Amino acid sequence: MLFRSNIAPNRRALITGASTGIGRSTALAFAKAGFDVALVSRSADKLQTLVDEIGAIATVKALSFPMDLSVIDQVKTNVSELLEQFGPVDVLINNAGMGYTGELKAMPLEDWCQVINLNVTSVFQCIQSVLPGMREHNSGMIINVASVAARQAFPEWGAYGISKAAVVALSKAISVEERDHGIRVVTILPGAVNTPLWDTDTVQADFDRSGMLTPDLVANAILQTALLPPGAVVEELTIMPSGGAL
Repeated sequence: MLFRSNIAPNRRALITGASTGIGRSTALAFAKAGFDVALVSRSADKLQTLVDEIGAIATVKALSFPMDLSVIDQVKTNVSELLEQFGPVDVLINNAGMGYTGELKAMPLEDWCQVINLNVTSVFQCIQSVLPGMREHNSGMIINVASVAARQAFPEWGAYGISKAAVVALSKAISVEERDHGIRVVTILPGAVNTPLWDTDTVQADFDRSGMLTPDLVANAILQTALLPPGAVVEELTIMPSGGAL
């Protein structure tokens, strides 16, 4: 995918879950488009590799901020410190999250809280952190990456689907509260994407990944929503593999 450089000079984007998958591809796409990028993930090494890669392909500022968004009581403080160093952001991309498979009947409460904390509560706290700066400038965009699992239930993906449905509801609530402040909210609902999520310990699923969406395709769609003029917004965007949801 080709991007023209300096489409949006001096704009700043904060991307969570930036070290792999959709987040990594999104960071590269936004950097190529001229955005300065603040990159958040647990892996300092992977973030630094990404910063170096961006430095080789784009003349933008790319800073890494290793943090664990699942540690809920530290998220708002850590993101606020990030903003003090990086500056206020024009675009927040809430991409960090985890997959989880297993029947709800047998799901331990600890696992339930882990999914909700990372997939929903950390998103809420990142949004709270950027809103003051966006309100001050009377502009901004918040892009939340959810899933088609928010709209369609899949066996043993209940907790994951519930968490993503909560992200959709959160997006709608923030949108109606913040539109008078010039802040737009976008929800991205991808079908299955070929990312390292499928290889994590909390996901037990065996699918043919060759027909899934690629992270680059989803990242390009995210970028296009961010490049819309201020008078327009794509409130929800569903992106499906041609073969279906999975």
